[in-house]
Formats: sequence, C-alpha cells, structure tokens
Amino acid sequence: MNQALENLYARRSIRKFTDKPVTDEQLHQLLKAAMCAPTAANTQCWHFVLMRDPAAREAIVKVHPNGRPLLDADLGIVILADLDREKAPGYFPGDCGAAAQNILLAAQAQGLGAVWLGIYPMQERVEALSQILKVPKNIVPFCIIAVGNPAESRQPNDRYLADRVHEEVW
Repeated sequence: MNQALENLYARRSIRKFTDKPVTDEQLHQLLKAAMCAPTAANTQCWHFVLMRDPAAREAIVKVHPNGRPLLDADLGIVILADLDREKAPGYFPGDCGAAAQNILLAAQAQGLGAVWLGIYPMQERVEALSQILKVPKNIVPFCIIAVGNPAESRQPNDRYLADRVHEEVW
C-alpha cells in the first residue's frame, strides 16, 4: 500500500505523552505541513501560536473542558484564523481544519502523537483563548493540537461506512 495512505489510515488521536521533547526539526516539519494545506482563494489566513510553557498550557486546560492532554504534551499548537486575510468570508474553518489535519498527519508520519482540541465555534472557548493568547480582534482561535511523543499506542481501525456513500443523488 502507498505510504501516504498507510499514514492516513494509521492516524489516531493520542492523549498520553512521554516527557521526551519534540525536536525543533519535527516542529518545523509540522508547521511546514500545515502551511501546505489548501485555503480558499489561496488566502493562507492561518496563524500558529506555539505553546511549550507548561504554565501557559495549564491556563488553557482551566478553560477548555477537553484540554487535559495539553498537560502531558510537549507542546500545543494553536491554529488561529486572521479574518483580515480572508478573501472568501466564511471559509476559514475549512482552511484552518485542513492545516490541522496536515499537522495530525505529519505528526503520525514522524512517530509523534497528537490530538485535535476544538475551540471554534464554541464562543466561550474562543473568548477565553483570545484573552489567554492576547490576540487582536481580527484573530479567531480555531483549535489546538496537543503534540508529543506518544505514551500510548492505538491500533488503526477501519472507519469506512458504505452506507454514508451516495452516488449522483441522496
């Protein structure tokens, strides 16, 4: 099977991490992969806040109900949308989502573990993260990816659902 497909099928959410750090080169590859994601009208409207400081990640855990993996992860990558860069208003969730998926796949390819922690469209999370990160008004926190070296192993599972596939019409 194609290595890219194997990587995609093997990707699982990892929520437990060792204390081994993510290297600068690994982080660079994650960000490079994120920035390869397609965006509406090629706006590249995303920004990334890297969170290595455990105290900063702990502040997020206090306001994010599913943020616990950030406590053990080596870093959190917050993906944010810059509404001033949007040429196609309303498309930033797809743009940022594609960047997030690329980070998850790049983490898998490098033997890292990662999990997507949603922020947008939960307004209370958007507001809390905006305050913690001190972002300008035109910036919308979209999600956080907790990344680290995995302390758990999760087996791939086949998620293909034939009953969700329709041809030509519903």
